[in-house]
Amino acid sequence: MPITPHGNGELVDLRAAAADRAALRDRAKQLSPLELDSRERTDLELLTIGGLSPLAGFMTQKECRSVVDDMHLPNGVPWTIPVTLAADRELADGLADGAEIALCAGGEPIAVMEVQDRYAVDRRDEAQKVYRTDAQAHPGVQALYASREVRLGGPLSVIELPEGEFPQYRLEPARTRAEFERRGWKTVAAFQTRNPIHRAHEYLTKVALEGTDGLLIHPIVGETKSDDIPADVRMRCYEALIDRYYPRERVLLSVLPASMRYAGPREAIFHAIMRRNYGCSHFIVGRDHAGVGDYYGTYDAQQIFDEFDADALGIVPLKFEHAFFCKRSGGMATSKTSGSEPSERVFLSGTKVREMLLAGEAPPPEFTRPEVAEILIGAMKG
Repeated sequence: MPITPHGNGELVDLRAAAADRAALRDRAKQLSPLELDSRERTDLELLTIGGLSPLAGFMTQKECRSVVDDMHLPNGVPWTIPVTLAADRELADGLADGAEIALCAGGEPIAVMEVQDRYAVDRRDEAQKVYRTDAQAHPGVQALYASREVRLGGPLSVIELPEGEFPQYRLEPARTRAEFERRGWKTVAAFQTRNPIHRAHEYLTKVALEGTDGLLIHPIVGETKSDDIPADVRMRCYEALIDRYYPRERVLLSVLPASMRYAGPREAIFHAIMRRNYGCSHFIVGRDHAGVGDYYGTYDAQQIFDEFDADALGIVPLKFEHAFFCKRSGGMATSKTSGSEPSERVFLSGTKVREMLLAGEAPPPEFTRPEVAEILIGAMKG
């Protein structure tokens, strides 16, 4: 039985019918324009293609408040991250209830939104509940505080999405579902990443692959921190790794056009929900998923799954300990499978790896595959 989309079991598609798009574009040009920021553009794309099913638009105040306070939509469906649209007060105050506005990217209208709600939020309260901190050093909190003053909520009619990066890998939920079915995969493990896949990640994905029919490697290619490895470099690393070290017929590489919030535990649930919409039955949750700094405990993102009804969430978390290369056994392991001493385990910090790459020095093969190291060193030199 295929994995049903989140919520009501239907995959959302917000694109206007092809025959109606020209008229919708003409109408949009007569409306007040609202230029979307980079995060709002990625959210709009995910709303449009069904990655955020069952949402059919940006959240109203009631929806947003319910998500922030209770981690569920008003109808009881699990949801942990607000998906919102912000506007300057001058624009918001000039709109009547039910008015339409044109949502724009690069000055061109790409969607029409019916404004059902206009509201402001207590940003400190939202930061504390969603990010577990109100420190502006946290990138998610920083973005929240920098956003425009008023939020607009309501349904969308999408004219046309701008073409994104990596079009050959930009598979919509309907496409990944069709591909899983074509391959005969009834169970699929999703791997969320915003980094190159090192040996520890490779190990987790292969353990997951032992118990499922297929693996979706699903990197985020929306907005990330400035010191994260650029998406185009990461994609070359994934391609090289799959080509050499995975059974290609059991792995699908596709990108997720989402922006990182770095919300730790709440974002782990958010990421899992999106992967359910893409047709995945299982979701890999490792150490400090979607974390940043020391704002979250090492395994908080795993423990939060216990707070939700498993049937309502509809996707199985695969919880993994921190993996490492074990010198004693000569292979990858975790503390669950290795009795080695700390001195027998190969760990490298992100800072140390970055220093080595900048110096043109490849990290040890126990940490990363040589093909991946070569790509990263070349990117650092460039």
